[in-house]
Amino acid sequence: MLLQEAASAGLGVGAHPLVGSVARWMWLLPILPLLGFVINGVLAISSAFRRGPADPALAPHDTHDARDTDEAHGQADHESDAHVVVRHRFAGITSVVGPGVMVLAFGLAAAIFFAMRASGEIHAPFVQRYFTWMLASDLRIDTAFQLDQLSMVMILVITGVGMLIHLFSVGYMQDDPGYPRYFAYLNLFVFFMLVLVMGASYPVMFVGWEGVGLCSYLLIGFWYLDKANADAGKKAFIVNRIGDFGFLIAMFMLFANLGVLDFEAIRSQAQLLSPTLATWICLFFFLGCTGKSAQIPLYTWLPDAMAGPTPVSALIHAATMVTAGVYLVARSNFLFSLSPAASITVVVIGALTAIFAASIGLKQWDIKKVLAYSTVSQLGYMFVGVGSGAYVAGIFHLVTHAFFKALLFLGSGSVIFALHRAYHATHSHEDAQDMRNMGGLKAFMPWTFFLMWIATLAISGIFPFSGFFSKDEILGSVFLRARDSTLADAHWLGIPGNIVLYACYALGLAAAFMTAVYMTRMMIYTFHGPNRTGERERDYLSEAPWLMTGPLVVLGVLSAVGGWLNLPALIPLVPVGGLQRWLDPVVGESELRVTHGAPLEATHTLEYSLIGAAVMIALAGIALAWIRLKPERLVPKRDAVAEEGVERVLVNKYYVDEAYDRAVVEPTVGIARNVLWKGIDVGLIDGVMVNFFGGAVPRFVGWVGSQLQSGQVGTYAWVLVVGVLFVLGAFTLRGL
Repeated sequence: MLLQEAASAGLGVGAHPLVGSVARWMWLLPILPLLGFVINGVLAISSAFRRGPADPALAPHDTHDARDTDEAHGQADHESDAHVVVRHRFAGITSVVGPGVMVLAFGLAAAIFFAMRASGEIHAPFVQRYFTWMLASDLRIDTAFQLDQLSMVMILVITGVGMLIHLFSVGYMQDDPGYPRYFAYLNLFVFFMLVLVMGASYPVMFVGWEGVGLCSYLLIGFWYLDKANADAGKKAFIVNRIGDFGFLIAMFMLFANLGVLDFEAIRSQAQLLSPTLATWICLFFFLGCTGKSAQIPLYTWLPDAMAGPTPVSALIHAATMVTAGVYLVARSNFLFSLSPAASITVVVIGALTAIFAASIGLKQWDIKKVLAYSTVSQLGYMFVGVGSGAYVAGIFHLVTHAFFKALLFLGSGSVIFALHRAYHATHSHEDAQDMRNMGGLKAFMPWTFFLMWIATLAISGIFPFSGFFSKDEILGSVFLRARDSTLADAHWLGIPGNIVLYACYALGLAAAFMTAVYMTRMMIYTFHGPNRTGERERDYLSEAPWLMTGPLVVLGVLSAVGGWLNLPALIPLVPVGGLQRWLDPVVGESELRVTHGAPLEATHTLEYSLIGAAVMIALAGIALAWIRLKPERLVPKRDAVAEEGVERVLVNKYYVDEAYDRAVVEPTVGIARNVLWKGIDVGLIDGVMVNFFGGAVPRFVGWVGSQLQSGQVGTYAWVLVVGVLFVLGAFTLRGL
């Protein structure tokens, strides 16, 4: 019945080109990972379930069942050797179901993509409405999915890269006692992420938005018995709630002023909004983006999120969830293009985040922390792109970043896996994630070494790798829009827009230089120079199994040639501007609105100059790191001395977390403890309401009553006489 309604909805105003095609099965895309969640969830719960006696009083209280500690074995960290390897009894089923649903989802996504390609130009989204979710007065929210060129790009990234990460996870996590639970969470995350990008309205998108936040909490704190991991999960959850408040306010403002929340309905009425109102709506949406996509000031949760399993970092904190904010701005292009002030704000925050996070990455020793701050920085580039009205450039970098950053995270996972295995074999307790305990790994892990260098060159922006094309397009777009656009004509905090955009372009170049430095530093300290893992441990170092290395190879190919998706006219290796033409029906009108109705064109001389500047800066960063860094001087972590001066500031991340603790967390905890708990809860409610009015007063009244109810007839008669005299006296006084 639901599918019939969906099909008829597609025939409302002429048949959509996708009606009757494989696209009618798009509802299966999120259902498949949801099915995987249900199956793996049942396996996880059933293995943890233990029937007790019919009479709980008969249960022994001092016995210890080994099954009670299954989860505890893997809690301290997967990279720690403190646990005994106990493979889950349902590991075989989970290894088929978890990745299997993703393979099916990606196959369906590819089929839908080819159906869209075969349908020719599609200028309207294909919407399926399944049932009414909310109906109250003028508010009507349907559970509906929307398929257009933008959502198709995101679906392919989520299912394609997600499938590879699921396959990698089989090798990486299969010895963990919580294996089915891990895949249940991972499948549930993909379900919510697909709901986020397929939703046809802001409320449906918000369901996915909140869902991925929940799943990130579950996956970051996967080894929850370790307090640091549990705290990292809570931190991510709470910081994201701050941003989500902005998302909600923006939705309320849209409905209050337009009366609709569907994307297409808002698109058709967006110009009815006043410039001031459009600016506030966009700023509140961007507040949500700063939380979900880890931008200043709500970025602090993402580096701590590395407490989760490494494949989680690849999926959630590199390829999918953290890009949700970029997708939100691109999806809301019809709003942001109406507000130059809000768009410039997005550009400024993105540029500041890019260089700020890149500077922190210069002095991190945890290999995953380096990549975490790299992710924050690269997300800043994406916001510079979509904020400047170059929506295609921002999405292009989102796609290429998914390729090379997933490769970097999974590659680091292979390195950690190898060191963990070596330390486990020798019963060592060294840190398997610290680069000071690595070095010289290219001799033991040649495939990982080669593939991670591809990703490093890609993220550094070296030709002809994918990051070169996408990052260069963002920087070039900002430069051109500083010359002629609605943003250049506007003012931001009293500063001319063109000055702001030129400054952001310069910040982007500086961040690109730092990116090349810290990524080359990571590769040098990890794979080059002498090995610092340990004499005994070297005998156990080796490449990860092909189940883990295979996905790296695929991502390596995509990182190398992914830039062909949107080649510039200067490099016509394949038809140029493929992604630009693909996304034009969704964002083309808004891009032209930003550029005064005409596409911006650069002379060949200017274009070559912009490309040359970006490449030379990247090469300079690589050369500087190669010349200055001497891996043979590095000592293992246990022998390292503490940093001083500027290095200490960078290692401690500018003490931003400490500042937040002092300015926000500690005052909040103090108010909660001293005012809300001790003052109101204990003092007012318990002390006054409960203990006084609920205790002392009733006891006093009871005591008075007990004195009056003495049981002596003489006393009762005396009280009666006094009462009668009192009444008579009252009437007498009244008569006078």
